Amino acid sequence: MDIRFPRPPITIGAVAVLVAATAAVVVTGADAASAASVTFTPVADTYVQNDATSTNYGTSPQIVVDNSPVRRSFLRFTVSGVSGTVTSAKLRLRTISGNDGSDAGGTFRRMSNTTWSETGTTWNNQPAIDGATLGTIGAVSGNTWYELDVTAAVTGNGTYSFGATSASGDGAYYDTRESGADAPQLVVTTGTTTPPSGDPVFVGAGDIADSGSGDSATATLLDNISGTVFTTGDNVYDSGTAAQFSSYYEPTWGRHRTRTRPSPGNHDYNTSGATGYYNYFGTSAGPSGRGYYSFDLGNWHIVSLNSNISMSTGSTQEQWLRADLAASGKPCTLAYWHHPLFTSSSNHAPSTSTRPLYQALYDYNADVVVWGHNHVYERFAPMNPSGGADASRGVRSFVAGMGGASHYGFGTIQPNSEARNSSAWGVLKFTLHSNSYDWQFVPVAGQTYNDSGTGNCH
Repeated sequence: MDIRFPRPPITIGAVAVLVAATAAVVVTGADAASAASVTFTPVADTYVQNDATSTNYGTSPQIVVDNSPVRRSFLRFTVSGVSGTVTSAKLRLRTISGNDGSDAGGTFRRMSNTTWSETGTTWNNQPAIDGATLGTIGAVSGNTWYELDVTAAVTGNGTYSFGATSASGDGAYYDTRESGADAPQLVVTTGTTTPPSGDPVFVGAGDIADSGSGDSATATLLDNISGTVFTTGDNVYDSGTAAQFSSYYEPTWGRHRTRTRPSPGNHDYNTSGATGYYNYFGTSAGPSGRGYYSFDLGNWHIVSLNSNISMSTGSTQEQWLRADLAASGKPCTLAYWHHPLFTSSSNHAPSTSTRPLYQALYDYNADVVVWGHNHVYERFAPMNPSGGADASRGVRSFVAGMGGASHYGFGTIQPNSEARNSSAWGVLKFTLHSNSYDWQFVPVAGQTYNDSGTGNCH
């Protein structure tokens, strides 16, 4: 792994015309000879509607989740012929064509009732959606496949029911088993699934170590995930002192220090000059007092930035970033720092002072940005620096502040926010392919929230 530290800025000429393509949130995963996957279609699917209490929709070519009118959907799968330990189960749904999509794709839960009738279920006799929440699909577009991790529910051969609801009055419509090739799918994988040889893993979070238990739980996740670890700031609470790094960070995430490439947060800077942070991480944190640097992982250029010092247009850091991106020969780029430009959390507002960094990354066709600061998980669709949806050139961004500190909440949900969680600690894992990437929110033991997907490099 080559590490590139800051150097004097160079003058950049005209930026070349950028042509980009990004993938929708679709199926993820990596091939491995030791893993086997089987795809099942539903044996039953239907929905119910509160203003048509005696109507059955079992033969409809669509299922719907909505809150105006209230519509709830049900799916049932029979898993058979599977041997070995189930290591992954993914529920895949395709939104119907000819529909504008929805701001909410629905919340999915396992159901204890596995004998409900496809052609007999109505609002009046609907089965209870009574199991644990498995996950939520965010905003959806028409004629697109979406995926949800349901591994927590599917343990082997048997019959499984899933129920879906929505709090949004903008309904989401999915194809049913009557649709043939577009029918829902349950993809069950057994055996060990590992990334293809040579595809690096980049995994981490921010807002990490204090006197609680969340940091210990997320550190345990890292024990079982190989690759390079990143942090998105606020590595230790409350003041980033040497003593706090020794007492809180070292016993948890500290055991992964030799493979960690950190970035600093405002709590790290509560100690003057963030000396506790720079002394603890040493050269892995870049030059002391500057805290921005870059390195390469496989086909990817990775940039760690410092949102606690000047980021304005023309600043030393912004000019260094533009020079660094211009010098990179890698086709894919990921950057990370602490303060988010986009966030829906009610605790810390968007940090607009970071926009010049995002602008530089956008100008040089970067693919992914990751932040911390707000103690939540949130994923945004690819956007331009003004926050507008941009499917061709936009940068996909994540708030990954779920490393162990106490959780924050959400306020007004910002445009293009696709997935959110404020209750689960976990880590964000990227598998960096030669011209694409997979992402996965990995929750700590006992928590079930999941979010995953894939995208192509520009």
